[in-house]
Amino acid sequence: MGGAFRQSGIVAAGCLYALDHHVERLAEDHENARALADGLAELGCEVIPPETNIVIFSASDGFVDRMASHGVELSGTPDGRVRAVTHLDVDRAGIDAALEAAKASLLP
Repeated sequence: MGGAFRQSGIVAAGCLYALDHHVERLAEDHENARALADGLAELGCEVIPPETNIVIFSASDGFVDRMASHGVELSGTPDGRVRAVTHLDVDRAGIDAALEAAKASLLP
């Protein structure tokens, strides 16, 4: 892993904090991921059904950049699909806003 992991205790501390304080709310992240996946599927995206808080789907070229212009942060995958992650800072209103932005981006 190289020299970047000499500070692994700092990374581990964040993980331990999450395990101590946020495990109960993981169900909310997973539900938000399912809502996002369902909404994207309704918009015509090919979505892998999420098992956790990560949603992987296919979208048209430039989708990630168009979503960024709406304030929605996504990332690409090595195989050309898109990755979205729900977490503590993404609530249901954020999912609804992301789906509205996706609708504007995908539909004419």
